Amino acid sequence: MNIDQFKEYRLVGRAVLIRPWPTLLLAFILAAFECFAADSVAVVSPDGKVRLELFVPAPARLSYKVNFRDKPVIETSALNIVLDNVELTQGIELGKVETYRINEKYPWRGVHSEAVNHCNGARIPVTHAKSGAKYTMEVRSFNDGVAFRHIIPGDDRSRVPDEATQFILPEQSTVWYHDLEGHYEDVHEKKAVTEIASGQWVAPPLTFKLPGAAGYAAITEAALVNYSGMALQADGKRGFNLVLGHKHHVSYPYRLRYSNEIERVSRPAGISGAITSPWRVIMTGANLNALVNCDIVHNLCPAPGPKFFARGMKSDWIKPGRAVWKYVDGGGANSFELMKDFSRWAGELGFEYHVIEGFWSRWNDEQIKELVDYSRQRGVGLWFWRHSRQLRTPEAREEFFTRLQKFGVVGAKIDFFDHEHKEIVDLYTSLLQDAAKHRILVNFHGANKPTGEARTWPNEMIREGVRGMEASRLQSRARHNTTLPFTRYLAGHGDYTPVHFGERRRDTTWAHQVATAAIFNEPLLTYGAHPTNLLNNPCLPMIKRIPSTWDETIVLPVSEIGEIAAFARRSGDNWFLAVLNGAEADSIRVPLSFLGQGEYHALLIGDHETNPAAVEIENTHSHATDLLELELSAGGGFIGSFLKEDKAPAR
Repeated sequence: MNIDQFKEYRLVGRAVLIRPWPTLLLAFILAAFECFAADSVAVVSPDGKVRLELFVPAPARLSYKVNFRDKPVIETSALNIVLDNVELTQGIELGKVETYRINEKYPWRGVHSEAVNHCNGARIPVTHAKSGAKYTMEVRSFNDGVAFRHIIPGDDRSRVPDEATQFILPEQSTVWYHDLEGHYEDVHEKKAVTEIASGQWVAPPLTFKLPGAAGYAAITEAALVNYSGMALQADGKRGFNLVLGHKHHVSYPYRLRYSNEIERVSRPAGISGAITSPWRVIMTGANLNALVNCDIVHNLCPAPGPKFFARGMKSDWIKPGRAVWKYVDGGGANSFELMKDFSRWAGELGFEYHVIEGFWSRWNDEQIKELVDYSRQRGVGLWFWRHSRQLRTPEAREEFFTRLQKFGVVGAKIDFFDHEHKEIVDLYTSLLQDAAKHRILVNFHGANKPTGEARTWPNEMIREGVRGMEASRLQSRARHNTTLPFTRYLAGHGDYTPVHFGERRRDTTWAHQVATAAIFNEPLLTYGAHPTNLLNNPCLPMIKRIPSTWDETIVLPVSEIGEIAAFARRSGDNWFLAVLNGAEADSIRVPLSFLGQGEYHALLIGDHETNPAAVEIENTHSHATDLLELELSAGGGFIGSFLKEDKAPAR
């Protein structure tokens, strides 16, 4: 992102005011940007509760710390930036600070329909005394976290950046994490931070609960472009070190598919011209609701450009929706005629899409056109799967996306990335840009965590990067499902392909399964269950109502990571209450105070008392003053929809 894009938000130039300000407002602005000395800068959030401080203690090594409500979130940690094997954050001087403020809102999709980007920012010139190298540290403080990055000017020469920045967590923090063996498709563990051994790999986001009821936080990255992705590695002393992609533990999926390419992605990646690192992000808040609603990751990415997105995320060809999919729930051979049936069933469900795996490539052009036309008549768009290895060249991408556009196929499901080396990150960007030229939506599978790409490229409808329904051997889904909303999904959308009524649901109930569709962040909501199993299930009226995006999300206070996830979510005037329970039976009381005024028609679906493969259904009326008492089975769940009486369907 070009620094000059933010000139419109610039308020103060540290030494000279751009224009006069009222005395009280000026005092507030200056309080947000503090220079204690030539070697210390602090940037405070607009509400004054979050504080990021950069300083240069002896021996002149750049360091930082983060506080929330005067309690430590990240203790004093070293900022380590390396260029061509020269460490640029030791033996430095800080220059004159330039400050700015951003306060904007923009359309978004997922947990809410409008994102808030409100922060105080600063750009700090840094000079490395020994080499004379000059670069900029940029920092921003939001009401729910902080971010920082470095920008190193350059010419056409290729140079190799590296980083080893520390994130030292407070003692007695509790951490949820998984390693890199499955890339981003694994199960989180819960540990005290002091129990995590030196050398342990961690795939961001790293979520942690602060001691003393001080709140929650998570570490990840944003705006990953022209750079290798970030993972973390524990030092055994409450610290986690930033490690770039070429040094990552090579995941099992990558070893399986690309054994002959391991050496190449293990080499440092060179960058020509200016080097702009991704933003290093620390989200923080008093509760889980603050984390889930945090907009920082996408706030740090450029807005979509008008070349491909005339109305940004609201462009007429950018349409979230629900999909059927034949893969994990049986249903006969992958025939052309069966795919017509799937499109027909999608139409009966009221779903917008049908995702088709790679066997589509066996069809001729006439068959593809026939299926596209047949599906379109039922209001259903098609997505076609492709191996990423087949799309590495501009020519291959142009041929593929041109063909999809020619036949009216709306989306591409592109698979098997499995690494975060710069060359693979570059492929993501090229795919999104080339797909946008042809108005093709994209679903990345075998992917890394999202880093806000969907703001710049809203044709990225979703990506996997999560251990979902495809994981047939996963036994403890109850704990896994109640962990994901507060760990992996903090980074953004994730294609779990939820809802299954058969063996794959493992230790969860039918009610739990349906509730996952309303809790997981999936703008392309692809159901794992065979469409006939959806159509024949007693939960069908609820399944038809659940949207793929939300206008508002409230994480209820009863929620606990790995134990229970309880969300109230609004779509238009209608509300949904979805609850996922962990491995132990529980009972909770939920006030319906989130409802608006008036009477609501309520469809309530809960666990059957004795049969996990059945549900209890109730149709009733509800008001904001009501209190629901829910009995949740082990691995159980609940989902209720609350429709305004004047909009409720006939009973």
